[in-house]
Amino acid sequence: MKVTTWNVNGVRAREADVYGFLRDVQPDVLCLQEIKASPHQVPVSLSGHADYWSFWHGHKGYSGVAVLVRKACCPTRPRFTHPDFDEEQRAVVVELGTLRLASLYVPNGGKDYETKVRFLNALDGYVARQRGLGFSLVLCGDFNVTRTPRDVHSSLRDEAQLGQTPAERAQLERILAHELDDLGRRFAPHDDALFTWWAPWQEHRENNRGWRLDYVLASPEAAGLATGCTAERLVGTSDHGPVTAVFERSLFEPQAVVEGPAQVIAAPEPDRGPQLDLFGR
Repeated sequence: MKVTTWNVNGVRAREADVYGFLRDVQPDVLCLQEIKASPHQVPVSLSGHADYWSFWHGHKGYSGVAVLVRKACCPTRPRFTHPDFDEEQRAVVVELGTLRLASLYVPNGGKDYETKVRFLNALDGYVARQRGLGFSLVLCGDFNVTRTPRDVHSSLRDEAQLGQTPAERAQLERILAHELDDLGRRFAPHDDALFTWWAPWQEHRENNRGWRLDYVLASPEAAGLATGCTAERLVGTSDHGPVTAVFERSLFEPQAVVEGPAQVIAAPEPDRGPQLDLFGR
């Protein structure tokens, strides 16, 4: 089973990239972040893809997440839900039997650092509750936090910079403390060039001068089945690369999946401009 997370930095601009990835890699689950589109704006080639159940959670030009689940591994359309801390379309969870798999886009904190703190604290509480209820977890997404100095190119390290501060890293560690395994680092424990985001200037991507912001975190039930996790620098045109975790078998029983409703995607009514009332005003 393959699970991929990818911040696409605009799904409309990345339609060909995402469609090609689905065709060539055929992930069983694809989690997207920063789709920057309302559901009705998502290209039909993706929202109506014949091989995937999908849920699109975003609005025009900002934030947004999605999850696509391959029908070959999940014949029943699953339920897609949102944790109570979801704001600005930053979280969607797919319920797959006893597995809860989430696509998450943590605020970067540049405009409102306290929003980022609240989101991470709420995610910490969510993980604790779900583990307490007996669910296995796979958390995928752009956490906008580098776990350690090693997760930033040596020329870019600055612990005063958002995404690298000790406080943010401590919050991420508290989440991981709920028996979550950082699969990217687990399979590359000594790799000082394991990055997932590159600033779009000065040939950072070409020279692999990046940050590791994108993660697949798994609870023991799932982590014990993991056989690899890789980050792809040269895939697509986003400023992030996809991260794919591979598991030796399915993380859920298809017959245990509870059927969920189809997502209704409708364009908003067009703005008709000012209207006259009964008195011609």
